[in-house]
Amino acid sequence: MTRFDAATPETRRKLFAEAITAHRERGSPFCTFEADDDATDAEEAPPWVQFGDGVLNVDCTEDELEALKAVLGEFPAFKIDGIQRPEEVEGVNVHVSALADPNRVAQCIDSLFREVFDQPEEFRVWVAAV
Repeated sequence: MTRFDAATPETRRKLFAEAITAHRERGSPFCTFEADDDATDAEEAPPWVQFGDGVLNVDCTEDELEALKAVLGEFPAFKIDGIQRPEEVEGVNVHVSALADPNRVAQCIDSLFREVFDQPEEFRVWVAAV
């Protein structure tokens, strides 16, 4: 990979697909995408989505979980595998099976950032790990 951030819908989806492909080629445990700090409330950690072994890993609030379920309705090949509610932290950890080509996974990830985490159209995302 030669670039690690993108800020428009088209370039973000391309970045996601390239990082997923690089992750698969390298055999790394996962790749992580994180919204730019400037696009989030300073008191909160920026939203992130992780992909590994055909599974999306997402931390969200209960309200965001409902939005996540709505987004997945637009991606019928993606299914929630598990929901964990750790006692020591607020929120929910969700595992979503994402057994699709990198471009389709990229579309879903972009929708998660925009519709679940309420990121603006032109938000910047970073590949934090590959």
